[in-house]
Amino acid sequence: MGYHYQRKQRDGTKGGVWWVQYYSNGKRMRESAHTKKETEAKRFLKEREGRVVTGQIILPRADRIPYEELASDLWQYYEATGQRNLKEAATRLNPLRIFFRGYRVANIFPTEITKYVNWRHEQGLSNSTINRELAVLTKMFNLGYERGKVLRLPVIHKLKEPPPRQGFFERDQFVAIRRQLPEHLWVALTIAYTYGWRMQSEVLTLERRHIDLDTGTIRLDPGTTKNDEGRIVYLIPELKVQLEVQLRRVDELGWKLGRIVPFLFPHFTGRFQGQRLHDFRKAWKTACRRAGCPGFLRHDFRRTAVRNMVNKGVVERVAMKVTGHKTRSVFDRYHIVSPADLQDVVQKLMGTTLGTTASKVVD
Repeated sequence: MGYHYQRKQRDGTKGGVWWVQYYSNGKRMRESAHTKKETEAKRFLKEREGRVVTGQIILPRADRIPYEELASDLWQYYEATGQRNLKEAATRLNPLRIFFRGYRVANIFPTEITKYVNWRHEQGLSNSTINRELAVLTKMFNLGYERGKVLRLPVIHKLKEPPPRQGFFERDQFVAIRRQLPEHLWVALTIAYTYGWRMQSEVLTLERRHIDLDTGTIRLDPGTTKNDEGRIVYLIPELKVQLEVQLRRVDELGWKLGRIVPFLFPHFTGRFQGQRLHDFRKAWKTACRRAGCPGFLRHDFRRTAVRNMVNKGVVERVAMKVTGHKTRSVFDRYHIVSPADLQDVVQKLMGTTLGTTASKVVD
């Protein structure tokens, strides 16, 4: 049997909110009744004892749980399972934390979620970005429901997103832009163009130890990619030659500095000489403008690589392994047909038609 009681105050007297103690499956349970009235505390205790007797789940006071507790549970879940990149998760959770700070979970209705969406729109965020944040909020509520902290799941409608970007490089455009950049960046562009690797997080992070010219391979270590999986690709002849030149260039920099430079793409000049190059956005925009290709993004390399591999007959499962796409749905978003591809279809159809017509004339 359980009982109700009041805790001692700082002055040694008992008072304040009533608490209850009871046993469930042999485990002692202590819980606040959230009331200063003894009659309500007794009623609360009887309700808990009734649940124990009938074998019902003992649910916490879901109406009292703050948003911060649910967000903390989700963060701990991500830490324990590794199902999401923590840096990316923090980016999504931060605006949610700012808006829903002080809310009780039971008071977050679709109306409040709509207010959040409008708030993010006022800040200039796109529907795609807001949808990623709503997905995190949905996961948070689902996890809370599984743990008995949420008694109802609010309906969260996703926003309509624009169609995926259609940008990609034709070979002549790629060569023209590459020609406008310093030679020590040429190999970085060739890797991204050929294999569809992410420039900032996968290509520029490469070190000399990731290159094996004897076997003709480049590899990415597990845990360094967006999906945390390792990757290995074999070099095409053009890229192998460029890597040989790049490695000699890095060796010369190391001799000049009097130390080993482990990075494949270090700063070759300036006050950061010898340190890893993290980005070259300004140089990229300038190169695109000079090449007559303004508005191109380096992420267009992923679409280009996917299209090129599929068009050349590479099995899609293998192409996904090379580019690092884990899901077919995302891979399909990157498999975009260019005008040149459509024109090629016309040429082939015309050839077939002309060939058939000519054979009929001969007959």
